[in-house]
Amino acid sequence: MSAETPAAEAVASRLERQEEDIRWLWAEVQRLRDEQLNAPYSCQAEGPCLTREVAQLRAENRDLRHRLCRLRLCLAEELSRQATLESAELAGAQEAGAQRPSSQSQDEDMKNKKMKESEPDSEVVKQPIFIKERLKLFEILKKDHQLLLSIYGKKEDTSNIITVRVADGQTVQGEVWKTTPYQVAAEISQELAESTVIAKVNGELWDLDRPLEGNSSLELLTFDNEEAQAVYWHSSAHILGEAMELYYGGHLCYGPPIENGFYYDMFIEDRAVSSTELSALENMCKAIIKEKQPFERLEVNKEILLEMFKYNKFKCRILNEKVDTATTTVYRCGPLIDLCKGPHVRHTGKIKTIKIFKNSSTYWEGNPEMETLQRIYGISFPDNKMMRTWEKFQEEAKNRDHRKIGKEQELFFFHDLSPGSCFFLPRGAFIYNTLTDFIREEYHKRDFMEVLSPNMYNSKLWEASGHWQHYSENMFTFEIEKDTFALKPMNCPGHCLMFAHRPRSWREMPMRFADFGVLHRNELSGTLSGLTRVRRFQQDDAHIFCTVEQIEEEIKGCLQFLQSVYSTFGFSFQLNLSTRPENFLGEIEMWNEAEKQLQNSLMEFGEPWKMNPGDGAFYGPKIDIKIKDAIGRYHQCATIQLDFQLPIRFNLTYVSKDGDDKKRPVIIHRAILGSVERMIAILSENYGGKWPFWLSPRQVMVIPVGPTCEKYALQVSSEFFEEGFMADVDLDHNCTLNKKIRNAQLAQYNFILVVGEKEKINNAVNVRTRDNKIHGEILVTSAIDKLKNLKKSRTLIAEEDF
Repeated sequence: MSAETPAAEAVASRLERQEEDIRWLWAEVQRLRDEQLNAPYSCQAEGPCLTREVAQLRAENRDLRHRLCRLRLCLAEELSRQATLESAELAGAQEAGAQRPSSQSQDEDMKNKKMKESEPDSEVVKQPIFIKERLKLFEILKKDHQLLLSIYGKKEDTSNIITVRVADGQTVQGEVWKTTPYQVAAEISQELAESTVIAKVNGELWDLDRPLEGNSSLELLTFDNEEAQAVYWHSSAHILGEAMELYYGGHLCYGPPIENGFYYDMFIEDRAVSSTELSALENMCKAIIKEKQPFERLEVNKEILLEMFKYNKFKCRILNEKVDTATTTVYRCGPLIDLCKGPHVRHTGKIKTIKIFKNSSTYWEGNPEMETLQRIYGISFPDNKMMRTWEKFQEEAKNRDHRKIGKEQELFFFHDLSPGSCFFLPRGAFIYNTLTDFIREEYHKRDFMEVLSPNMYNSKLWEASGHWQHYSENMFTFEIEKDTFALKPMNCPGHCLMFAHRPRSWREMPMRFADFGVLHRNELSGTLSGLTRVRRFQQDDAHIFCTVEQIEEEIKGCLQFLQSVYSTFGFSFQLNLSTRPENFLGEIEMWNEAEKQLQNSLMEFGEPWKMNPGDGAFYGPKIDIKIKDAIGRYHQCATIQLDFQLPIRFNLTYVSKDGDDKKRPVIIHRAILGSVERMIAILSENYGGKWPFWLSPRQVMVIPVGPTCEKYALQVSSEFFEEGFMADVDLDHNCTLNKKIRNAQLAQYNFILVVGEKEKINNAVNVRTRDNKIHGEILVTSAIDKLKNLKKSRTLIAEEDF
């Protein structure tokens, strides 16, 4: 190791000389810098434009710094080994010495025990050795980075002045490689600076304390912005990751923000995470937040990062498989240094309140053949009020959980002998069939033709459609007579065969095929979740085969269709137009025409919509629709997608007006409910189990006042049942009349019909609702007619409209 020390010093000396050369050459590029500053947006992201000589020197410089860093690391490792040997020798000497007197030993053991008991629960394990080694390397790299920054940002150089244009139109002067977005925000308002979560510089998310590299346009994002929320929760995930490393000593994997909060995955070889440990982790996170640890960003060579994370095979996999550039970034907060693109909040103290609330097991990248990981979930907010609102929301969501409602109302269940496939009980089947009948009725109004297609196809069909190459792992496959077959996960290839089975004419267009066929998708067992993620399901799936000229009208019809259905359920919705992505297939002219027609359809539809540039599918643009439920959650159910590729893959053609028999149709994929199973989950949680009358599995409960009226009660119940209502009668002799009424209301029967001697004589019923609104006595025939009309109208307030 002693031979390598002079080599390190030689490299350091050469590095210093090169830095002097750069300082000297810097003057030669001032003219170019001035020109660049006079053209504010010509080279924003790249910073100052350099001469070829400076660029070459800087590249050589970078290589030298990396070599120096590796040599310093080797030296540090050697010193660490020597220290370890010395410690071992000292320990041996102590053991060889005289033993302590027994009374003294007991006193010291008791003292140590008391100290251990007084320590907080969070201090469970010693700091892993890899943390110290990782920090050493980071500090070396940080010093080199600071040296480089000191060259870029000389205060006495007036050409370092840059212009920063803030989103509200203000213009601020700053210094290149010195001025940060936080400083700009503080100049405007200290309150603004403190409330800002993250900056956006020239359209790119940017750390608030990261120096600006040139003239910039600047946006300051607060927590109410979706991108800022993602950054906030990503930073919170790093806090959780730091706590997990200290607590478990395992190897961190992925720690992303999610729709509501964040999680971190960790590989722990010899144990699993227990839910009883979450409070200790939360306390550790709170301690980390109190320390206000700064988030430090560093761009590092990939080879050095492989050395830094050599203890963690998962981070090395990410570097080798996901990082295709020479350098990438790491972020540090406290002892945690994590491979991360960033950006992050300024310091851990910006996370004002945090909750660690759930844990589960998962696989590396969702692959059951890979390592099992422990996943821990959390949520955080910039104030306590938001956390209390979230906790109240979670309690409400828990009470509305469709799995809880399904069990209480005897709608459905799952069984281990058929995981991911739901057993719908009679009342659940009633809801299922009522939904599909509703859509069938709408199909009839809108000239859709319902078809039936096979459940099982030869793999050649999926190879032709392209699904086999990209989706086969999510399909249930099996061998039959030496051929491979699969259960269908979608209907579109089968519908293409239907279109192609005979020649088609322009007179038949548009053709609208609708299919409620059973679909199967081989979802991972760990991802299955009630009715929202299943393996066996049905969709209100339809495919429209039309000409390019018919796209606009058909899309308009699809939008009106979904509006009609969603308004019936009481849902509001959001519309987003996703346009041509970079990896699009097909002719750009056709894409442009299709996107124009989609925009025209949306404009004429009259509802607000947003553009998502570049977010379309590779085979065509699409309209994404999200519905909003009663407690403010959004769910994507409906989809309207154009497809230019399947007609090519299946060589679909029709004879046009002018006799061209090679004309290609366009396919529109569309669904309104989406998965019927998932829609039932959403509806049950939206209504909280209080189903609207037309969809309710418990519509009418008949209750006799006494035993003498039981026969009449059975007769009334039978009459309502024969008219198509879900009607029951309560003949329990152990309950009082009031108790029976209350039981029916709690069971969410929409109407409770009480019958006594008076009603029996008049062939009538006394009507009240589940919300205890009393409508009074009415003839049975009149009650049936009223309920028929209410059911047909699909009103959401039948109890009030009775």
